[in-house]
Amino acid sequence: MITTFGSATILLLLITDPLGNIPIFANALKPVPVQRRWRVILREVLIAFALLLAFMFLGDGFLRLMNLSPLSLQMAGGVVLFLIALRMVFPPPPLPADAPVSEPLIVPLAVPALAGPSALATVMLLVSQAPERRWEWVAALCVTMAVCAVVLLLAERLQRVVGLRVLLAFERLMGLILVALSVEMLLRAVRELARQLASA
Repeated sequence: MITTFGSATILLLLITDPLGNIPIFANALKPVPVQRRWRVILREVLIAFALLLAFMFLGDGFLRLMNLSPLSLQMAGGVVLFLIALRMVFPPPPLPADAPVSEPLIVPLAVPALAGPSALATVMLLVSQAPERRWEWVAALCVTMAVCAVVLLLAERLQRVVGLRVLLAFERLMGLILVALSVEMLLRAVRELARQLASA
């Protein structure tokens, strides 16, 4: 389904959703001193990047270990993307505002905010579809994580300049695009399954 570096980068950006993660990071970083927040953001982005990179290189072995086919992963990835997209278009009620008393580490910022189940499944799906282009997908992941870092580092400024409502509207627009991508992924998987059954 993903055939170019650009489309892979856009898909990863839609899934990691740096704009949608701005409120999560802002809430989790409240107890962190202002002068230290940029270090925490960079650390969490690097942890998420390392985890996604590990899944990108170890995904094939994981699929073989679990006896999963790329087609099943594509169908599962389409379902997960669809559910994630629905949450972007119709966000759930906000959680109670009890801020953590200590500095966040890995959870909830690196995982699941950036490297959630859908992102992990997507990087494995990219490699399973075109393993010979692994380094191209690594480059797409690098660009995605760099954009996430820049957006999150500028989060407070972005909130002041464009406002929270504009950010939420943009996230819903991205959710609609992700819904279309997930449906296309499922349709391709169903067509491939039908082709395999017809030729069996």
